[in-house]
Amino acid sequence: MKDFSSEKLRNVCLLGHGGSGKTTLAEAMLFNTGVLDRFGKVADGTTTTDYDPEEIKRKVSISTALAPCEWKDHKINIIDTPGYFDFVGEVKQGIRVADSAVILVSAKSGVAVGTEKAWSYAREQGIPRMFFVNKMDEENANFFGVLEQLVNTFGKGVVAFQLPIIEGDKFVGFVDTIDMVAKKFDKDKLVDAAIPAGLKDKIKEIHDAMVEAVAETDEVLMEKFFSGEEFTHDDIIKGLHLGMRDGSIVPVYCGSACNNQGIQFLMNAIIEDMPSPADKATVKGKKPGTDTPVEFKTSADAPLSALVFKTIADPFVGKISLFRVYSGTLKSDSTVYNSSSEKTEKTAQLFMLRGKKQLPVDKLVAGDIGAAAKLQYTNTNDTLCDQANPIVLDKIDFPEPSIFLAVEPKSKGDEEKISSGLHRLQDEDPTFKVSINNETHQTLISGVGEQHLDVIVSKLKAKFGVSVNLIEPKVPYRETIKKKVKVEGKHKKQSGGHGQYGHVWIEFEPGQQEDLVFEEKIFGGAVPKQYHPAVEKGLREAILKGVLAGYPVVNLKATLVDGSYHDVDSSEMAFKIAARLAYKKGLPMASPVLLEPIARIEVYIPESYMGDIIGDLNKRRGRILGMNPQEGGMQQVVAEVPQAEMAKYATDLRSMTQGRGSFKLWFERYEEAPAMVAAKVIEEARKTMEEDNEDE
Repeated sequence: MKDFSSEKLRNVCLLGHGGSGKTTLAEAMLFNTGVLDRFGKVADGTTTTDYDPEEIKRKVSISTALAPCEWKDHKINIIDTPGYFDFVGEVKQGIRVADSAVILVSAKSGVAVGTEKAWSYAREQGIPRMFFVNKMDEENANFFGVLEQLVNTFGKGVVAFQLPIIEGDKFVGFVDTIDMVAKKFDKDKLVDAAIPAGLKDKIKEIHDAMVEAVAETDEVLMEKFFSGEEFTHDDIIKGLHLGMRDGSIVPVYCGSACNNQGIQFLMNAIIEDMPSPADKATVKGKKPGTDTPVEFKTSADAPLSALVFKTIADPFVGKISLFRVYSGTLKSDSTVYNSSSEKTEKTAQLFMLRGKKQLPVDKLVAGDIGAAAKLQYTNTNDTLCDQANPIVLDKIDFPEPSIFLAVEPKSKGDEEKISSGLHRLQDEDPTFKVSINNETHQTLISGVGEQHLDVIVSKLKAKFGVSVNLIEPKVPYRETIKKKVKVEGKHKKQSGGHGQYGHVWIEFEPGQQEDLVFEEKIFGGAVPKQYHPAVEKGLREAILKGVLAGYPVVNLKATLVDGSYHDVDSSEMAFKIAARLAYKKGLPMASPVLLEPIARIEVYIPESYMGDIIGDLNKRRGRILGMNPQEGGMQQVVAEVPQAEMAKYATDLRSMTQGRGSFKLWFERYEEAPAMVAAKVIEEARKTMEEDNEDE
């Protein structure tokens, strides 16, 4: 591929609901540029950007993939993103390095949740967007119904730049509503045609909407509009360009990606109407370790700044880091500074990725996207720059994991391989986390949804050869007491030689701190001072297991009040055992209770789902603390809910809100569990203890 200046680059992200045809559109664009000599199909697993074995098996995109190509003396970096919500982290990666977005909408199913999400991601990123109504070749395709939905959902700035020509239920061409010309498909060519009489009223309506949208882009045009002057063709083009750049006008195109109809027209529009990286004069960042702003020009001769937006854990090549150069020029075999890890890196051979294919390049200029292998200290979200001109670029804001499951090996002895494989996959996916719960001794994995974790488990098997089961994590309950008791603990053993003697009286009562509070009120040296630490140590070991269900005991105060000792037979060990005996005897008498963890949750949903969500939280024994209106017709519901009721909430919320809801959850405190819940937990714990004893 030849060298292109920043002005000749277009970084365009393909977004949309799952199944809207993003991968097929990328394939059609590559085919049109001559990069491919045959058109791959998602169903056959032969597309360029769905190359991962998991994607081929599931027939959906899981990862964001790149597909650079040349068109009309420009280079288009196509960024193909997944449409399923579980892979939102990948979408965030792709959109972070794009300068514009094409949002695909099915001509049959119209605006879906994924369309709304794609719109909001592009708006958050502040990039211009266009709609492509795909699948016009399919039965029941309804362009005008979809257009109406788009205008109603996203506002009157959404304007059709194309209208389809339908003959005998077949999509045979389109009318360009800007230049007022009709074109029909003739194999792989476009031929001029007459504008169908049946479309003339619709074209006038679209043209009026376009003129109104154009008027709002510029004060001069606004004055002209209100004085009743006709806009010239140049006025309309100028206004459309201004509006598209600031996002106030969003064009709608139509076509069929699988039949490669209307795709070349869309590619021309990307080049003519969407911005190049050079259109943003500067890139903004911060000085490492400070909040001091730093700005570089987005030109090839400015100081270097590049953001690593994605990492691929390749079992053969090792780690591949994908990055976009924002300023300066990055060359192969050069030394760069990672301002995030504060280390220098050697880049070796740079390359571009087209799907999984590596295309070596000597350099990448400001605005271009490429990759390097085996960067030692570099991870996703790191900034690469010149050591003499350090900068940290804004990081991608990834969603927090919302579902937690425990991993259980299918075969004994695989623990080491599982741990190593999961950590490698964690390097690749910032929305996936691995942790060990020291209390329950379970390996926990967390992600965006069940499908996300299912893919992780499949990858673990395919890449690292180990199989695991996913189970619900154990809930970390606690125990405490409600009553004050005074008990004796006596350990006495005589069996030739030195005996063992330890004798204590301890008062147990509810404490104010989570940790054990130990005091002594011994008079007259009944238990010598040197044995007090042993008594405390014995109790600290004992509280790790409660008397109800074996969970740790909290909020306990223990006071050593009396006891006795033997000059020869007393020892630290004997007093430690005596303290544990007092604990075992005393706690069942002190009204022990089970405590359950309570989580605080903030649920974000469209207002129409409020009743369902509140009803569901109440069913989960939740307490609603408040409801707060948010931007864009959303509502925040704040509640406290027992953690035991929330294991698969991510999946349930998604199905209740068709994927429109999201939530944040964190541990708040412990609270006494209701009697019915406690009885069930205690019963299960006792069964498990009995099974463990039988195994031993």
